[in-house]
Parts: sequence; C-alpha cells; structure tokens
Amino acid sequence: MKGEDSLEQVIREENTVDSLPVITIGDADRFLADRVYRNRCVDRILEILLDIETWMGVGRLFVP
Repeated sequence: MKGEDSLEQVIREENTVDSLPVITIGDADRFLADRVYRNRCVDRILEILLDIETWMGVGRLFVP
C-alpha cells in the first residue's frame, strides 16, 4: 500500500459487499515458467469464478 492511488488503498476505500474480488497471482514469474504452477492457478481461479457469490466483497484473493 504505497500512496492513495495504490491498488490496496483503492480496495480498502472502495470495496463493498457487491464488489468483485481482485485476483492476484502470487508469483508471476513462476506462472510464466512453471506449467504445474500455472495449472494450479488456473484451477483456483476457475473455482473462484464458479462460486463467485461467496467471494463478493472480500477485496483481494491471492492464488494459488
């Protein structure tokens, strides 16, 4: 959270119970280089999307 226009600050100030979550991949370099890790990330994102009502308003989710 660096500055008033950082993603984290915006999430904290603007998030409501109707807001979609921000999904963040924990290790972008590994995502690009490691097929197994990439598949785990995709699986987790699909799980989140299939049950999106549960995740509304949580702010930010890190995967995997």
